[in-house]
Amino acid sequence: MKELLLITPPFTQLNTPYPATAYLKGFLNTKEIANFQMDLGIEVILKVFSQHGLQNVFSKKLEVQKLSENARRILALKDEYIKTIEQVILFLQGHNPTLARQVCSMNFLPEASRFNTIDDLDFAFGNMGLQDKAKHLCTLYLEDIADFIVECIDENFGFSRYAERLGRSANSFDELYEKLSDSPTFIDEITLAILKEKMESIQPKMVCFSVPFPGNLYSAFRCAKFIKQNYPETKVAMGGGFPNTELRELKDKRVFEFFDYITLDDGELPIELLHQNLSNQGDLGNYKRTFLLENGEVIYQNNSLKTDYKQSEIGTPDYSDLQLQNYISVIEIANPMHSLWSDGRWNKLTMAHGCYWGKCTFCDISLDYIKIYEPVAAKILVNRMENLIVETGETGFHFVDEAAPPALMREVALEILRRNLVVTWWTNIRFEKNFSRDLCYLLKLSGCVAVSGGLEVASDRLLKLIDKGVSVEQVARVTRNFTEAGIMVHSYLMYGYPTQTVQETVDSLEMVRQLFEMGVLQSGFWHQFSMTAHSPIGISPEEFGVKPKKKEILFANNDIDFIDETGIDHSKFGFGLKKSLFNYMHGINFEMPLQNWFDFRIPRTTIHPDYIHDALLEDDDFKFKGNSKIIFLSNNPLAQDFIKTKKGNSRKITQLTFHLKTNIVKIDLDQEKAYWLLKVMEENSIEKAQKLTLQHLKNNFEDHFEDFELFWFSKPLKQLKENGIILSL
Repeated sequence: MKELLLITPPFTQLNTPYPATAYLKGFLNTKEIANFQMDLGIEVILKVFSQHGLQNVFSKKLEVQKLSENARRILALKDEYIKTIEQVILFLQGHNPTLARQVCSMNFLPEASRFNTIDDLDFAFGNMGLQDKAKHLCTLYLEDIADFIVECIDENFGFSRYAERLGRSANSFDELYEKLSDSPTFIDEITLAILKEKMESIQPKMVCFSVPFPGNLYSAFRCAKFIKQNYPETKVAMGGGFPNTELRELKDKRVFEFFDYITLDDGELPIELLHQNLSNQGDLGNYKRTFLLENGEVIYQNNSLKTDYKQSEIGTPDYSDLQLQNYISVIEIANPMHSLWSDGRWNKLTMAHGCYWGKCTFCDISLDYIKIYEPVAAKILVNRMENLIVETGETGFHFVDEAAPPALMREVALEILRRNLVVTWWTNIRFEKNFSRDLCYLLKLSGCVAVSGGLEVASDRLLKLIDKGVSVEQVARVTRNFTEAGIMVHSYLMYGYPTQTVQETVDSLEMVRQLFEMGVLQSGFWHQFSMTAHSPIGISPEEFGVKPKKKEILFANNDIDFIDETGIDHSKFGFGLKKSLFNYMHGINFEMPLQNWFDFRIPRTTIHPDYIHDALLEDDDFKFKGNSKIIFLSNNPLAQDFIKTKKGNSRKITQLTFHLKTNIVKIDLDQEKAYWLLKVMEENSIEKAQKLTLQHLKNNFEDHFEDFELFWFSKPLKQLKENGIILSL
């Protein structure tokens, strides 16, 4: 028996658990509150995509003559699907790698409509490795089965969402309430059977659903209804990303037929107080950011005087209980960043709570998850990384920050290198100027493989209106720095921002075209602007030239319908923007006129064809920044002394040889300066964590020699800096 059962309802990701319950479990452990967590989504998927599950799928009574041709084909091949499904799942779980050869032979898997794109995707992926190509083919195979389920059995099914439409800014609870009064669906029946088994074995006093997205909402309510009907003594609570953003104006009392409590924002203190009330401990009747029903009315209680816990106090995320070995890696589309999201198991961590920038006008900067910025000390973060490696056996980390702060990324990278950890990690950033060449190289050495960030509208006027704090030129230089360091760069791209003109949309596309042509972007995704209730635009829409369509809010409120005063139908640009981006990501058709991507007339771009090229010409090599921190990444060079004679003059020279992982660097220096440099490198090695600045280095040098700048910008030192032996951060 456990006090609490923490559940992520179907569905989020197939390849890795959503981290919210792991964070809560880690915190509850520090309070010695017995708990159990489960990802109901992956357990349901594995029940459906099994021999027994597919036998149930294909045994449903269907009117074959009403099925699409694709569904009829899948039904005709049902024995092949049932025969192969468990081997495919084992392969995608990493337990059966030899199956890749059979899969890639193209005569093992049954094929339906998803395989019709395979010629294009062969081109898009290029010469994929055998394992990746097999993963992609197996993903198509699973998507074929999913298409059959959607058409014939459960129209709301989706691998990473369920009945998402019902949760998307449903200002009224009516439609969802009506849906919940229907009989359980095929997916519901499987979900509730698993839940029943867990309720019987855990016997929790309270079940806490973490609902991150609209696509988790319906299942959370369906499960809550089941608990209320069958375990009436058990309390039910909901928290997570969806209520945090959508349910802040909740008024409909019918919601509390399903849930006893709905909490907002950081969940640690609210859930601790709920547990205290449940256990008759502490100050009873105290709540933190919690909706509940009292005397038949929805009330919001925030009467606890306790302050939220610091990030250093919430403990290390705990992934125990979760079926980590059973997650499945898929490769859905030919987008390198999307493959990171869906392929491989990643431990999720956060470098900092909130966003250190916190100004973007389209973002929910009024809410605590953005507004309250609190970084975690680098040593604590790397301690958590080491703990998770021991617990999960995985060395991959996804830092799920809104925007990871560069100074903290630097300290984390240095701490990783000091501890000789071998890890792989990636995160989300702002493309700000602090990401210098040297910092990007340091991040790469520590295991960083990718970053994603918002270029958004790729227009300097609109970037100022967004208050993004960057320019297109700056983005170009930062993405160049990451790319040259060997770190993949993905950019979020936006169209249809308020007051955006057709000309600006075309010019944004030209900027993106040039960024890909110059090779400084490797991945991207266009999405149309949507206005949210908690962003500066949503709060003061008249200041941004839009008119919201007002509706009465009784249930969810986040996405707001609006009228753009420009009158432009931005949605018509979507197909052309995405098609052009698909080509640019694969290095083709840069020379094609922008007009060719659209089936309607667009104006010519006003951007000079060499705009990004010229932006990348700026050179910081000869700028002296005294407060830069100096890092020496190699302290074991070989020194060889010799005499150099030229025109009758002899000089004592020392050759320093640095053996790097992939090359050898040799430089010749005057002997005294060479041994001074060796001494400084030894005294300030990365293991000793000294805070040496460029000004300190200059002062030390000039205690012995003259003209530090001549030495610092000399050709030998330039070689050391270019090869990452000396970093200036």
